[in-house]
Amino acid sequence: MAQQPSRVDLARLSLSYGEAASLDVPVRIEGVTLGGQDYLPRSSPVEARLDVSRTSSAYALRLRFSIVLEGPCQRCLEPAELAVEVDAREVDQAGATDEELQSPYVEAEELDASGWAHDAIALALPTRILCREECAGLCTVCGESLNDADPEEHRHSSGGDPRWAKLRELSE
Repeated sequence: MAQQPSRVDLARLSLSYGEAASLDVPVRIEGVTLGGQDYLPRSSPVEARLDVSRTSSAYALRLRFSIVLEGPCQRCLEPAELAVEVDAREVDQAGATDEELQSPYVEAEELDASGWAHDAIALALPTRILCREECAGLCTVCGESLNDADPEEHRHSSGGDPRWAKLRELSE
């Protein structure tokens, strides 16, 4: 059963123009799917700091939190964990026609903190999630992890992936 998203009623903060408030908000994170692989939080909900400022016609929002995601290494498929620092900002101006001034996470002065946190995590992720920085990946011939294999002992008599043999014949 999916958990209800964390929501913050901005109107209940009763901020006048020029005022600001900071809140600690528990944000439920269900995980992020990247390249068909799931990266799940070590713990959820995550305690996030939400800063809300009121301007003459808009809300300026900032969401900050740290999270540890666990999932497969993108090179060798071994378990990997990644600490992510999120610092995201949004602006929401009621009635604005410019999309840059309308936050997709605010509807009727109610902030979907979980949806925003999920998307902010996806944007904060590095291009590769690895089990370790020097991950050697998998052997292209047999699929064995090269992280623990001795290069002198891990040799194959035929070169290249056998699935590409027909293409090699075309180039001969």
